[in-house]
Amino acid sequence: MSTLAPTLEAFFSQRLLAQKNASPHTVASYRDCYRLLLGFVHDTTGTRPSDLRLDDLDAPMIGAFLDHLEHDRGLSVASRNTRLAAVHSLFRYAALRHPEHAALIQRVLAIPAKRAERAIVCFLTPPEVDALLNSPDRSRWTGRRDHALLLLAIQTGLRVSELTGLRLRDIQVATGAHVRCTGKGRKDRCTPLTRQTVAVLRVYLAERGGIPDDPVFPGPRGGPLSRDAVRRLVERHTATAAQNCPSLTSKKTSPHVLRHTGHEAAGKRMRPRHHLVVARSLFWGCKSVTGCLFWGLRAWFLSVVLPTVRDMDICARHRRRRLLP
Repeated sequence: MSTLAPTLEAFFSQRLLAQKNASPHTVASYRDCYRLLLGFVHDTTGTRPSDLRLDDLDAPMIGAFLDHLEHDRGLSVASRNTRLAAVHSLFRYAALRHPEHAALIQRVLAIPAKRAERAIVCFLTPPEVDALLNSPDRSRWTGRRDHALLLLAIQTGLRVSELTGLRLRDIQVATGAHVRCTGKGRKDRCTPLTRQTVAVLRVYLAERGGIPDDPVFPGPRGGPLSRDAVRRLVERHTATAAQNCPSLTSKKTSPHVLRHTGHEAAGKRMRPRHHLVVARSLFWGCKSVTGCLFWGLRAWFLSVVLPTVRDMDICARHRRRRLLP
C-alpha cells in the first residue's frame, strides 16, 4: 500500500467525518477535487492511483494540476482556489502523519491562492421580476411548480441548495406564514412570507399533496430538483421573459441573481423601526458584516439617524428665521 492511500482514507474517515463532522457538501467537494487530481496525475505520469506516493504530489505537480483546471477545464479563479484549499487541507493533515515529507508539504502549502477581480452580481428590477414570474405556463403542473419556486426564491432570497432541500414540513402557510430551512454553516433560518407568496404556495401545496418529508419542488421522478435543474429552469424562463422584457437579455440570470433580487427587495420593504434583529432573520446565512449588518444599519439609518438630522436641520432654520430682523 502506498503512502498516499492510507493518508487519503484517514483524511476522509478521521479528519473530515470523525473530528470535524464536515457536511456532506464539503465531503463531496473534497472527493471531487481528489478524483480530478488523481486522474490528472495518472494521465500525466502514467502512475495508477493505487501506486501513488505522497512525494509524487510535489509543488510542481500541484501547480500543473491547478493550471489544468483553469485552462483546460475552464474553471474560474474562485473554483481554482476552492480546489487548492482542498489540497492544502489534505497536506496539513499529512504533515502530522508524515514528518519525513515536511519539506515537500511546506512547498505545497506555500502555493498561494490566485487573486481575481470580483464581479458585481446584478439583481432584477420590478418589471423584470414580473416578466420572469409570468413566463411559466401555469396551465401545466410543471409551470405552476416553476412559478411557485421562482416567487419563493425572489421573495425569501434562499440559496439554491436551500430551495432544493425544502420539505413540505418546512413551509407554514397558516397564521404566521414562514419557511424554515437549515442554510449555509448549519444555521437554522426562518423567513416570513408575504401575502402574495402565501396565496401562491397555498394553492400549489394543496395540489402537490404528499407526506411531510416529501420535497416541496419535486423532479420528474419524485425526488428533489438538483441545483443544475434549477439553474436550467431559471435560464429557460429568463429566455422566455426576455421576449417581453428586452432588458433581461443583457443580464446573466441565475439562482444567485434571484437571491440578490430578494435581498434588494426586502431591503426596500423595511419600514422605520426595523432593526438588526429583523434584518438578521431575513438575511441569515450572510456574513454578519456584509448581509444582515448592512441592511440592519440601513434600516437604522433611515429610521433613526435621518429623521434626527432632518429635525436638527428644521430647528436650525427656525432659529435663523427668529434671529433675522
